[in-house]
Amino acid sequence: MKKCILTTAVAVIAGFSASAENVTVTVHVNQGKDKINKEIYGQFAEHLGSCIYGGLWVGENSKIPNINGYRKDVFEALKDLKIPVLRWPGGCFADEYHWMDGIGPKDKRPTMQNNNWGGTIEDNSFGTHEFLNLCEMLGCEPYISGNVGSGTVEELAKWVEYMTSDGDTPMARLRRQNGRDKAWKVKYLGVGNESWGCGGSMRPEYYGDLYRRYSTYCRNYDGNQLYKIASGASDYDYEWTKVLMNNVGHHMQGLSLHYYTVTGWDGSKGAAINNDTDDFYWTMGKCLGIEDVIKEHSDIMDEKDPKKQIGLLVDEWGTWWDVEPGTNPGHLYQQNCMRDAFVAALSFNVFHRHCDRVKMCNIAQIVNVLQSMILTDQEGEGHMVLTPTYHVFKMYAPFQDATYLPMDIATDSIDVRGYKQKQNPRIPLLNTSAAKAQDGSIVVALSNISLDKAQEVEIALDGATAKSVTGEILTCKTIADYNDFSHPNNVQPTAFKGAEIKKNVVRAKIPAKSIVVLQVK
Repeated sequence: MKKCILTTAVAVIAGFSASAENVTVTVHVNQGKDKINKEIYGQFAEHLGSCIYGGLWVGENSKIPNINGYRKDVFEALKDLKIPVLRWPGGCFADEYHWMDGIGPKDKRPTMQNNNWGGTIEDNSFGTHEFLNLCEMLGCEPYISGNVGSGTVEELAKWVEYMTSDGDTPMARLRRQNGRDKAWKVKYLGVGNESWGCGGSMRPEYYGDLYRRYSTYCRNYDGNQLYKIASGASDYDYEWTKVLMNNVGHHMQGLSLHYYTVTGWDGSKGAAINNDTDDFYWTMGKCLGIEDVIKEHSDIMDEKDPKKQIGLLVDEWGTWWDVEPGTNPGHLYQQNCMRDAFVAALSFNVFHRHCDRVKMCNIAQIVNVLQSMILTDQEGEGHMVLTPTYHVFKMYAPFQDATYLPMDIATDSIDVRGYKQKQNPRIPLLNTSAAKAQDGSIVVALSNISLDKAQEVEIALDGATAKSVTGEILTCKTIADYNDFSHPNNVQPTAFKGAEIKKNVVRAKIPAKSIVVLQVK
């Protein structure tokens, strides 16, 4: 065990020792300059398993309570979460999706086989209108992933016209025939997805040329300004980013990046519910490995874009475990425990530190798939449960559009040998982030990843006076605790009573395996 002094943080790991000491934190309130875009708290909904059908959408005639076909309990939970942006229809599905199959009368829409995810037959009852109307109802920005892999330039151009043109144009007239008079506002447009893999197995040079061609014909109609996003790299593929920055540059407003916390040395995943200590710390290390990945991609982008005008969008991230026993392997349905909540919290802390370049993040995925916010029953009985990850998103809501604040931290650290890391750094037992919220309060997130030791924390505010402190805590008996339909509130946040202010210093005792978010005024 070693005392580690950090300014903005972290790295990957190996080995563990149980001793713990006090932690000191200094938050530099007057040094904040970069905004934490609310879109960093974005969501992702793919036609995959029961994410759409049975998750977001049950149809108007379902016995499950619904609002115009949207599952009522799920809709209300998402409305309460105040999600800022929702990505759809994929993922790998996007490059096989032909949008005209999902418009018009539902009984006349053709069925399709979902070749990427389990061979499921879908009826296309959830299409463009259903998605964009949902975004309007939720008050979030839609993020459309366009089909480059198997689609045409004309097809994507007409989709943009259909969604955003208010003029007397062919696609606007077709939209009106289908019941929507006024165009939607669509800001984010992804030009393909994972074009290096399921989106076409392309070379970066070829994709770069395709991007320039497709994006040229995706036009801005009637005041709608598209933020065009190129299909970026997976994990450690820095060459892909280099080629796109050289060949595409400022033709794109954003560049995507995908990074999953898959923990096995050999690419294996393991069970979603796991109480093994070594596995937990290893998972925290793999999760935090995203920081080095972001740094390297950002450095490459800085060479061509030193003013950081092109956003880096981590539009797929999260844990990826084995599917639950007895479920379709192609549907990626997994449970969600306190370990996943820590992955969410630590990832947010990384995204905050790089908010000068990272402008959007979309966890995979919103309902019933991978590290989801919500699980619904698979038997159609109408049960729903909020996951520990959902609660982290809600606790971190004050960070949306807040000003990131740098801090100095002196904390214990642990060593674990990292996978594919160029160095063997250490990570802190207490992982933190701070920001000045829109209401002027100072928000401090504190994640104690120690499984057996509380952390005594002193937080000094450099440049502000602390008068009151409130907070919430998410904790558990074991790191494998989760919520299910029989025990929906096994893991849920409660008021945190362990903080006080003395001489302008916030003192707090953060229990083992807990996530705390404080608001200081």
